[in-house]
Amino acid sequence: MSEEYEYYMKNRPHVVILGAGASCAAIPKGDKYGRKISAMNGFIDKLGLNKIISKVSIYTSSDNLEDIYMELDERSKNEADCNAVKIELENVIRDYMSAFELPDEPTIYDFLVMSLTSKDLIATFNWDPFLVQAIGRVQKYTVNIPQVAFLHGNVAVGYCSDDNLIGNAGRICRCGKALKAMKLLFPIKNKDYSSDEAIAKSWKQLKNTLERAYMVTIFGYSAPKSDVEAVAMLKQAWGDVNDRKLEEIELVDIRDEQTVIDSWDQFIHTHHYSYHTSFFDTTLARCPRRSCEATFDRLMNCIWLDWNKGFKEGMSFSDIDKMTYTLIAEEEQNKGKKEVLSNPYH
Repeated sequence: MSEEYEYYMKNRPHVVILGAGASCAAIPKGDKYGRKISAMNGFIDKLGLNKIISKVSIYTSSDNLEDIYMELDERSKNEADCNAVKIELENVIRDYMSAFELPDEPTIYDFLVMSLTSKDLIATFNWDPFLVQAIGRVQKYTVNIPQVAFLHGNVAVGYCSDDNLIGNAGRICRCGKALKAMKLLFPIKNKDYSSDEAIAKSWKQLKNTLERAYMVTIFGYSAPKSDVEAVAMLKQAWGDVNDRKLEEIELVDIRDEQTVIDSWDQFIHTHHYSYHTSFFDTTLARCPRRSCEATFDRLMNCIWLDWNKGFKEGMSFSDIDKMTYTLIAEEEQNKGKKEVLSNPYH
């Protein structure tokens, strides 16, 4: 029975939730062309949106795009000029995001995708194409990669409603039609997560996986005020923290620790969390492809782990391949077998 329990626990999902901070961390020096991405409070200057916004009188004193867009959205229902400005902003933002491209060298997104397997899930609130691009690069080394969910849509993702298929935008579906660009959910207080099929499918996927998760990593997501409903949906899927006495939460954020903990305390059971300012200090980076196995061994089997065996900043794709090759080979050999994978991180 104990062997069955260990197999069950180690094969539970590791869910990673990404916010804008993750994309900022992925390209600290800019993308392939030196362009830097920014969070909402830097969007207006970064994109030169003042010229568009100045076409109407804005009442909010905030210079945060989230606040301005929420006002435009509310007024657009009755004011045609506000609606026109809102649509223009949406088009500029989609074009801006679509142009980004990962640098040639490995980024945090490459490490992240390579650190997980098909039982796991990455759920992102980000519109940028970085996660999709990283998945394409990692598939050169393994097809055993995590599932993905795009909670606010994504510029690189398309959807076919006829076949209920999500994939790269523009890709030809099995029905012969090109996948239509996924809708982007912009920052408004009351987002509609159910009317768009692709976004509803992403949320259902996250809900189902989060309910079963052993570990959750929240990376660069500050749960802004426009995402109150989203956080409520996450909490509903996670359930009562008193029923999560064995699960572990990892928080990756550059904000001070107490602020971050206060943001997510409704998900944390007592001391079952860790706080990091760098992805490379997380279990994902220190124990890639075996994060749940290593965590169970550390907490339940009382095995000391060697934190120096995982991913390191500055690794090349060749270094990553060399480090994960035997792990991926074991995963392939064990496919379909009810056997616990090895934990080399001790």
